[in-house]
Amino acid sequence: MLDTLGQQMPFVKMQGSGNDFVVIDNRDRRVPVEAMADWAKAVCRRAFGIGADGIFFLENPPADRLGVDFVWHFYNADGSRAEMCGNGSRCAARLAYLLGMAPARHVIGTDAGPVRAEVLDSGLVKVQLTPAKDARLDIALPAEDQTLRAHFVNTGVPHTVIFVDNVAKVDLPDLGRTVRYHETFRPKGTNANFAQVVDKQTMLLRTYERGVEAETYACGTGASAAVYLSHKLGLTGPEVNVTTSGGEQLTISVDGDNVFLAGAATVTFTGDLLLESVGLKL
Repeated sequence: MLDTLGQQMPFVKMQGSGNDFVVIDNRDRRVPVEAMADWAKAVCRRAFGIGADGIFFLENPPADRLGVDFVWHFYNADGSRAEMCGNGSRCAARLAYLLGMAPARHVIGTDAGPVRAEVLDSGLVKVQLTPAKDARLDIALPAEDQTLRAHFVNTGVPHTVIFVDNVAKVDLPDLGRTVRYHETFRPKGTNANFAQVVDKQTMLLRTYERGVEAETYACGTGASAAVYLSHKLGLTGPEVNVTTSGGEQLTISVDGDNVFLAGAATVTFTGDLLLESVGLKL
């Protein structure tokens, strides 16, 4: 009977530390690249679509992408294309393994470059992000009635980190947006992270994500940026357990400019999207 409702697209819903994603197996290229931004805006819209922080499309690598097992096209909920997503890459790695697209140890082709991944027997997934770059320490950011001491690094996407005494007291909707759109980071903007160092191995983190334009339950590249910078500043050791605002834990380890991110990647449900219901068609 549901066949009478029109075109449908199978999907997988996944989450990594509360960062949630819709995943489309696009090996048949049913969704063309030029339509993917519209799909992101329609499908990720909460209450009216499936609802997610982002969407990615998994495809076999083209002939000129040597050394990668599969490629993805990743889009934020607002339709902007992102170079990289740490938690998303862990979800992509696990699903590609479950679908038989890649072995347990494999390489993902992302816009930021190749990302090495390993699906562990425990169900955790560990990824090696593209090398951290463009680090800048002690940036003075005028923000409303204060000047913030900020630090910046690109861990696949741009991140600004501000260390605070109590992350729970940060007015993230307001202050996060101020940092995200600050003139210092124009034209592309930045993700805004507020981190509380508990001890040398423990950190609490809240993130205002560019593209989602709100606080998310977790951000893998943001957690990686916070640990990379805290280690550079001598605040933490080379391996840190980061508890995100969703209450789950990510383990970040740093070796020079190499950053490793480990955590759970969970398939929450599967289904068929009725394309007409969100204004899409193939």
